[in-house]
Amino acid sequence: MRPLQRHPRLLGFGIFLALLIALILLWDWNWFRPLVEHQASAALGRKVTLGHFDVYLARHPQLVADKIAIANPDEFPVDSSLATVDRLAIRIAPWELLHHHVQLDEIAIDRPLGDLKPGPSGTPNYQFKADDTSASSTTSPWLVDLDRLIINDGDIHLFDPKLKSDFRLGITTDDRGDEGHIVVTIDGTYAAQPISGRFIGGSVLGLRDPANPYSVDLKLANGATKVSLQGTLLQPARFGGADLKLELQGNDLAALYPLTGIPLAPTPPYRLTGDLNYAPKRISFNHFAGSVGSSDLSGDLSVDLHGSKPRVTATMLSNKVVLADLAGFIGSTPGKADAANESKQQQQQHQQQDADPRLLPDTPINLPKLRSADLDIQYKATHIDSEATPLDNIVAHLKVEDDQLSFQPLSFAVGAGSIVLNIKLDGRQDPVHTVADIDFRKVDLHRIMQSTKLFEGAGTIGGNAKLDTRGNSLSKMLGNGDGELKLAMSGGDMSALLLDLAGLDFGNGVLSALGIPRQAALRCMVTDFALTQGVVDTRVFVFDTTEANVTGSGKINLRDEQLDYRLATEPKHFNVGAFRAPILIRGPLKDPNILPDPATLAVRGGAAIALGILATPLAALIPTIQLGLGKDHNCDELLQSVNTAAAQPATADKHRDKRSAKNAQKSK
Repeated sequence: MRPLQRHPRLLGFGIFLALLIALILLWDWNWFRPLVEHQASAALGRKVTLGHFDVYLARHPQLVADKIAIANPDEFPVDSSLATVDRLAIRIAPWELLHHHVQLDEIAIDRPLGDLKPGPSGTPNYQFKADDTSASSTTSPWLVDLDRLIINDGDIHLFDPKLKSDFRLGITTDDRGDEGHIVVTIDGTYAAQPISGRFIGGSVLGLRDPANPYSVDLKLANGATKVSLQGTLLQPARFGGADLKLELQGNDLAALYPLTGIPLAPTPPYRLTGDLNYAPKRISFNHFAGSVGSSDLSGDLSVDLHGSKPRVTATMLSNKVVLADLAGFIGSTPGKADAANESKQQQQQHQQQDADPRLLPDTPINLPKLRSADLDIQYKATHIDSEATPLDNIVAHLKVEDDQLSFQPLSFAVGAGSIVLNIKLDGRQDPVHTVADIDFRKVDLHRIMQSTKLFEGAGTIGGNAKLDTRGNSLSKMLGNGDGELKLAMSGGDMSALLLDLAGLDFGNGVLSALGIPRQAALRCMVTDFALTQGVVDTRVFVFDTTEANVTGSGKINLRDEQLDYRLATEPKHFNVGAFRAPILIRGPLKDPNILPDPATLAVRGGAAIALGILATPLAALIPTIQLGLGKDHNCDELLQSVNTAAAQPATADKHRDKRSAKNAQKSK
C-alpha cells in the first residue's frame, strides 16, 4: 500500500492544510469590511465607510483600506465628510499583541483631506463625543509604538468665523535618511490677519527614543507677529524635556492673544527671545530678554493649563523703561510718537490722539479678554526714562483672579519719596467697578521741578487720594467717579516764577524765565479737592510763601473735560509792576486758556479774606498733613493764621451783638 493510504490521518491533515493554504490564497479579506467599518464608527462616534479592505500576509502583515470617509455630524448635509483618505496602509508586528503592545512598523497615508468647520448650531464637526466605556475599563493600558510614518499630499482646510480664520494645512513627510520627517505648511487667515508658516519636525523615532531627540523648526507669521521656534524635544510623548529657543517679534504684544490665549495690554513694537519648556499642562518661557518699544524687558513666564482657564505667572524686570511704552495699560496709544520702530498703525493712532480734542483715553476694557485667564505678574523697572514726569522707578504686582483685577501695589519712587497705588477692578460687573487708593509719601518737590525744566524748587509733598467709580475706560471711570484728593507741601523753596506769573508780575517773570529766578521760601501748601460724579470741586487750595499767598477756587469737569478755575494772589512785598489780578484757567483740559480776570483787573486780590473762609476745611486736614509730611512740617504757622482769620468775623459779631444790646437798653 501507498504511505498515505497506510496513514489516513496524515492524509486528512494534508488535505486540510492544502485547503487552508488555498483558502488563504483565495480568501477575499474585503468580506471583513463591514466589521472594520462598524468598529471604526463605534470608536469615533461617527459613521466611517471604506471602499475596500485587504490584508497582505507576511511575517509582519499589512492592513490596507482604500477610500476611507469619516462622516460629518447629523446637522451637516448627508453626503458631506469631515475627512477622507485615498489609501491607508498599516504594517504591524502581530506577536507583540499578546503583550498588550501595538507595534506599528509603518503607517502610510495617501492624500488625507479634511474640511473642519462649525455646523449650523456652531458646534465644530471635529468635536467628537467622549467614549464613556473606555474611561470605565479596568484592562491594562496598551502601549503603542510607531517606527515610520509616511504622509503624501495631505490637505486640511479649517474655517471658523468666530476666530475669523480660514486657512489650509499642507502635510507631507520628507524622507531624510529614511526617517520620514514631517513637514507642515500653513497659509490663509487667522484672527482676521494673514497667516503663513512652515513646520519641520523630526522622525517619529524621536518621539520615544531618548538617544534620538525630536527636532523642531517652526517659522510662523500672523499679521505683523512673527514666531521662530528651534531646538529639540526629548521624548515629547512622555514630556521628557526640551531644548528650544523661542523668538517673538511684532508690533503689539496684545496681538499674541489669538495665538496664546494670554491677555496682554497693548504695547509698542517688541522683540523677545528665551527658552521654551513644557511639562504636562504647563508651558514656560524662561530667561527671556529683549525690547518693548524703547524699553528693555527680561524675566520668566509660565502658563498652567490645569484649571478651567489658563493661569499665567510671571516675574519681569526693566533696567530702563520709557513711560510712554506703558501707555497701553490706561487705554492710550503706547510708545513714543517719534520712535524709530513705531508701526504705521501706531503712527496713525498717535496722529488721531493728537488731533482728538479730548485728553483722557476712552479705549474700553476688553471684558472677555480680562475674564479669559488668571494672572499673577510682578514687574519692576529700576529706572524710568521720561522728560515729562518725575517718576524714578516702578514696582508693580498685577493679579487677575476670578475676573477681578488688582494692582497691589503699584508704586512709583519720586526722589526720596513715593506714590503708592492700590487699585481693584471688578470685571464680573459691566461696567467695571473700580476702587483706588493712592498715597503720596514724602514726595520730593525738587524731583518734580526737575522734570518740568521750567523752574526749580524744593520741599516735601504728602497726602492721599481715593476713587470709587464705574466705567470700562479711564475716561468713563474719571467721568463717573466719586472721591477726593488731599495734598500738603512743606519746607524748602520754589522759584518765584510761578508766583509772579500768577500775579502777572511781568518783570520778575521774564527774569526768572531767563534763568535768573528770585527764590521764594515756601512755608506750606494745602489742597483738598472733592470728586462727585466726575466733577472736581475745590474745598481748599492755598500756597503760603514769603512772596505771596495764592488761593484757588473753581471746578474741573472730568466728564466733559472742561476747566473753570481761578487763582488769586496777595503779594507780601510791594511791586509797582504787579497787576494783582486773579488768573482764570478755562476751557478744555487738553488746551485750556490762561488769562487775567478782566472783571477784577487792577482790583486788589483777597487772599487773606479767602484764608478766613477756608479755616474750617483746613483744620480738618491736620491729620492728613501730619501723615503725608511727618511730624516736622512748616504748616503750623499757616494753620495758626487761618484760625486767627476765622476768629476775626466771630469777634466782630460778638461786639456787634453787645452794641445792639446796649442800644436796646437805651430805647427802654
